[in-house]
Amino acid sequence: MRLTTKGRFAVTAMIDLGLRQSGGPVTLAAISQRQQISLSYLEQLFGKLRRHELVESTRGPGGGYTLARKADDITVADIIVSVDEPIDATHCGGKENCLGEGARCMTHDLWTSLNVRMVEFLDSVTLQKLVDDQLAKGHQVEDQPSLKRAISAMPVSKPIRINAPNSVFALGNAFSKN
Repeated sequence: MRLTTKGRFAVTAMIDLGLRQSGGPVTLAAISQRQQISLSYLEQLFGKLRRHELVESTRGPGGGYTLARKADDITVADIIVSVDEPIDATHCGGKENCLGEGARCMTHDLWTSLNVRMVEFLDSVTLQKLVDDQLAKGHQVEDQPSLKRAISAMPVSKPIRINAPNSVFALGNAFSKN
């Protein structure tokens, strides 16, 4: 079995989200920049993650994505399966027709057993464990910049209007009139 970039990127993006969601919704643009993953690719992945109810989206200014469930309740298997990543080491995709016409290859049972073990393992690893591992390794989560609000707490002061000439010619004209 080979895990493709789809599964790898989905897990990486979910770890990034898990690390930062306490500060509010996380934008895909920010994840894209930090993890060097194409924004359009992340949009496709998060669409699938949202349909499988692993993430929730918030629209508008200050919007982004948050986890739809606790990180303890999301497994790596959940993430990989939600983005349509097959977890299958058999040549036949589990259809037992490795050699065609319903004939199985001699190693079919071996690869089927490996599939079971992989799913068991990926199902035993939670997103929270991966987040905790990153924090234990000293990963620093930067503070999110505060959002600038349209309404300011400070009163708006009107600029002082100075009635002065704005060019050399206007200055000359001002002196010639006096």
